[in-house]
Amino acid sequence: MTRRFLIYGVPGALLAVLSLATAHVAGQGPSAAKTSGTGAKAYTQARTPDGQPDLTGFWTNSTYVALERPKGVTKEFYTPEEVAKMERDAAAREDEQTVPGTVADVHYDGTQFGLGRSQGTFARSLRTSLIVDPPDGRIPPLTDEGRKRLAERNEARKRRNINLMSTEHPNGRYDSAENNSLDDRCIVTGHAGPPMAGAGYNATYQIVQSPGHVMILVENNHIARIIPVDGRPALPKNVRSWRGVSRGRWEGNTLVVETANLHTDLSIPSSGQPAFWGAISESMKVTEWFTRVDADTIQYRFTVEDPATWTRPWSAEFPFVATNGPIFEHACHEGNRDMANILNAARVLEKKAADALKKGSN
Repeated sequence: MTRRFLIYGVPGALLAVLSLATAHVAGQGPSAAKTSGTGAKAYTQARTPDGQPDLTGFWTNSTYVALERPKGVTKEFYTPEEVAKMERDAAAREDEQTVPGTVADVHYDGTQFGLGRSQGTFARSLRTSLIVDPPDGRIPPLTDEGRKRLAERNEARKRRNINLMSTEHPNGRYDSAENNSLDDRCIVTGHAGPPMAGAGYNATYQIVQSPGHVMILVENNHIARIIPVDGRPALPKNVRSWRGVSRGRWEGNTLVVETANLHTDLSIPSSGQPAFWGAISESMKVTEWFTRVDADTIQYRFTVEDPATWTRPWSAEFPFVATNGPIFEHACHEGNRDMANILNAARVLEKKAADALKKGSN
């Protein structure tokens, strides 16, 4: 399988992406079509056989732009030269190799499989953050309730990850499968959506449409989001799932998806860090907008609302760009097989430590 190397590399296209990124395209029709200073024709919306806007195909939201604006950066957009340098530096870090046989060498090496962001299609943007609201490009502060909930769950995580031989907290991360994170157990990953952001690798999506439904197949951990668009009512609030319960509708050429009933242990992205993982409340709601603005671009925006967690809603916006299919089969071996090996290895280490302690006391 090959990936198409499609990036917005020319100044005119960069300006087009920049102009798209500054406007909320939800509910807009042809006026939301991609334009540039090169006299490009307005995009004519493709349609499915049943007359709906056509979003089908293979897409990626892979990007070097962080979800949150980096500390110390006060502007909304980088210059093209700054973006080029940022991408070169990031690609160089991805290509760095560790010393064989060392602890540091035990890691995911996506570049050797062609999964590095610089090795395939990615969406280039001049934005300094994916977040467009609040204007500072940062996730809003937590409420008092949100801080309390986060502190409680961080303490629980700390206890699960404590040293195996600690007498204070004997139950370490490797004491049971349940003490490991959801993504390590291959149950669900945080960037599969909603919202769909933050994947460092396997950031490809296949969209399939049928009368009454839109399906988004996520390459990472092979998650399928099946979204009804037939007007059916939402489920009761006590019916929850890892990805929540989604209901979609068409507003002009834009697919609007509202998701609630999210599991409170859900991981949501925060600049690639798990600072807010598992801190959401039962009232969290995610609204997404998908608008195809040209043959190779879907403009994507989401808004997160959780008044029991954050002091205000927050929104992000970025493009999905066309790429080649089919998608990879994502085999998550930590949960399929290696979890047993990890736990068995931990028991071996425990026995060695106990034997050494016993030998030293004799």
